[in-house]
Amino acid sequence: MLYARSVAVPETPLSDRAEPPERLSAGKALRQSCPRSAHAEWTLPPDRPDPIDLLIENSAGRVPELVPLRYGRMLASPFTFLRGAAAVMASDLSRTPSTGVTVQACGDCHLLNFGGFATAERRVIFDINDFDETSIAPWEWDVKRLVASVHVAGRSNGFSERESRTAVRAAAAGYREQTATYATTPVLDTWYEAFDLERLLERSADTEMRRFYLAKLRSASARSSHEKEFAKLTFLKGERPRIVDRPPLIFHGAADMDQDEFRANVEESYARYLESLPRERRTLLDRYQIVDVAFKVVGIGSVGTVCGVVLLISRNGDPLFLQIKQAGQSVLEPYAGPSGFDHPGERVVVGQRLMQAAGDMFLGWFTGVPAGRQFYVRQLGDAKIKPVIETMNPLNLRNYAGLCGRALARAHSRSGDAALLTGYMGKNSAFDDALADFAKAYADQTEADHAALVAAARSGKVEVQTEE
Repeated sequence: MLYARSVAVPETPLSDRAEPPERLSAGKALRQSCPRSAHAEWTLPPDRPDPIDLLIENSAGRVPELVPLRYGRMLASPFTFLRGAAAVMASDLSRTPSTGVTVQACGDCHLLNFGGFATAERRVIFDINDFDETSIAPWEWDVKRLVASVHVAGRSNGFSERESRTAVRAAAAGYREQTATYATTPVLDTWYEAFDLERLLERSADTEMRRFYLAKLRSASARSSHEKEFAKLTFLKGERPRIVDRPPLIFHGAADMDQDEFRANVEESYARYLESLPRERRTLLDRYQIVDVAFKVVGIGSVGTVCGVVLLISRNGDPLFLQIKQAGQSVLEPYAGPSGFDHPGERVVVGQRLMQAAGDMFLGWFTGVPAGRQFYVRQLGDAKIKPVIETMNPLNLRNYAGLCGRALARAHSRSGDAALLTGYMGKNSAFDDALADFAKAYADQTEADHAALVAAARSGKVEVQTEE
């Protein structure tokens, strides 16, 4: 059962006081209304909305000059299309079978939205790391988006259908088996658990992946990530550091902008952000001063939304980078119902805190001045370690997909009923097999949708800008 402020909590078949065996039985009973084999289904609905129209609708309200760059990034491959098409897949998932059980869902649960990052204790853990679309929704939707991304990634890497299916089944089995572990784990132990990345790598039988990511881990830990970003993103202008302009990816406001007014707006927006933080975080940030702000284009799905980076310098002269991201309605909300939060930035922050094992200590939200856009704030890449999907071989992808499945199970178990889900999924591979069939069918759909975007670009329906 999910508890969140102002959120309507769905009733579960049994009360929270029911013993695990009873909740397992209640989960198994859900197979009557939604057989596990039903999750294999994906057929093109006759009234399916046009995917390009959905993308255009999803681009409304974005910075018009950046939308062509979003389409350009999506055009690169079916995998990049899938990454940018969370709105399309949310619409499709709403038409698939569901048990009716909801959790705090990621909403954009694909392979590249997992990775390593540093905790406040300076450990590097593995977890989900993108929550722009988080909301309350059926648990199956996250799992299906994950496995679809695995199959599409396998194809993009030139793997056989059998190799891609094996990786998909690893993700599904990882989710199912890890959820079963949490079904009998004390609640606090589930909340305390985090996947230590170094320990995971040292125990991995995948020698190639272990060497590659241990090297990345040691490089990320060798020096403060903020110092690295400072060296990479800034230059000295007189005695004051300034963020480097690299248009169209990093840029300052227009030269004719009133700089005094802009600075006043930044200061007021920052003050509003501070109000969303616990008092001890505000005390920490009192030791820093804003020295520069720039717009920064990130990802694929976020391109066109207003995103920026803020450079702060402490009294001791050390840097801190905060990332600002515009927050809007989750792609899940039109189909799963309202999130329950008036401020979409708060939706993202609370969802991230619910799902992540160790949240960013600078997470907060604010409404901007003067435009009234709504944002959330986090650190800019604290020792962030991204997976390199393009270089993975079939064994690498299988092992990585299994790890993503396990991390998703941990995230869902913090808000959902692991025993109920375990009773439903069971101990055998029936659920895994169904998801493998779905992933293949949706990989076909993604390739067709990618081709539709190519055609739309050629016809002029959408304008495209590439970075080459």
